[in-house]
Amino acid sequence: MQKINLDNKTVLVTGSAGFIGANLVKRLFKDFPGASVVGIDNMNPYYDVSIKEFRLKELESLRPSGTKYRFIEGDIADKDAVDGIFSEYRPDVVVNLAAQAGVRYSITNPDAYIKSNVVGFYNILEACRHSYERYSGVEHLVYASSSSVYGSNKKVPYSTDDKVDNPVSLYAATKKGNELMAHAYSKLYDIPSTGLRFFTVYGPAGRPDMAYFGFTDKLVRGEKIKIFNYGNCLRDFTFVDDIVEGVVRIMQGAPERRKGEDGLPVPPYNVYNIGNNSPENLLDFVDILQQELIAAGILPPDYDFEAHKELVPMQPGDVPVTYADTAPLERDYGFKPATPLRGGLRAFARWDKEFYG
Repeated sequence: MQKINLDNKTVLVTGSAGFIGANLVKRLFKDFPGASVVGIDNMNPYYDVSIKEFRLKELESLRPSGTKYRFIEGDIADKDAVDGIFSEYRPDVVVNLAAQAGVRYSITNPDAYIKSNVVGFYNILEACRHSYERYSGVEHLVYASSSSVYGSNKKVPYSTDDKVDNPVSLYAATKKGNELMAHAYSKLYDIPSTGLRFFTVYGPAGRPDMAYFGFTDKLVRGEKIKIFNYGNCLRDFTFVDDIVEGVVRIMQGAPERRKGEDGLPVPPYNVYNIGNNSPENLLDFVDILQQELIAAGILPPDYDFEAHKELVPMQPGDVPVTYADTAPLERDYGFKPATPLRGGLRAFARWDKEFYG
């Protein structure tokens, strides 16, 4: 593993107004004040843009005096924009979190996934490739993959050694495609790259398209919430701070460049799961959520939860269980996510109360 000291590096974070991206930038401000941070986000209206604006304002307020930080509103699918950023800022470490997210949205709006997840990621890879011609080049490319790549695999916990050739959504297919593209570029151009398969990320200022956000909105409105697969879903819910901790550790340890017996580069390439390694039943998740919403004063103490839930069949593109094998992450980086579900949902409920009133 090649150690990288981030404190004197230029870090490019794509999707920096997004849920994980903004939390990562916040963490870089705190732990690496000597780093130069460049963020890019297209601020698309897939979900409420006011939450992205909230995150960006928070970053401005938290930026330490003297820290070099630049936010650029742009799209990684725009090759000229990506090339311009690499030419001007010469990033040492790139964290690609920009992507069109969501399993269900990929069924009705596939174009968005090809543009952002395929063309956009290709532009990032090409810019990394040419960085070695322009300056000393990118030392580590870290990029978001997804637990969705495991599709309908029956074996649990999911291991990065498992075969993942049967995606059940276009979103999953694009994320597996990212891993394949990164491997090819690592092999051809000796680009150290690490893919991260995130498992159901949640927390304050998260994505409104996620179930816990939608559940909260409906419960507040007095509407029924639909619990899919009749509640028989298991999800490896992972608190956003644990995700960011994993990302930061991995950024600082790149796969080592070396030559094979044929004299050609052995791909400096890795993929890790980042999940809680403890799947929760969806019914239990929703029960804890409503308890924390009551505790935060969002729902009244006598709220009739049973009257507001409806058990329904599985949706297309969904899977019954997600469960991360995090042993390689613990072995290589000494980290295993461990935030309890109740603690994470409590943090979300308190944020929700403050943000929405």
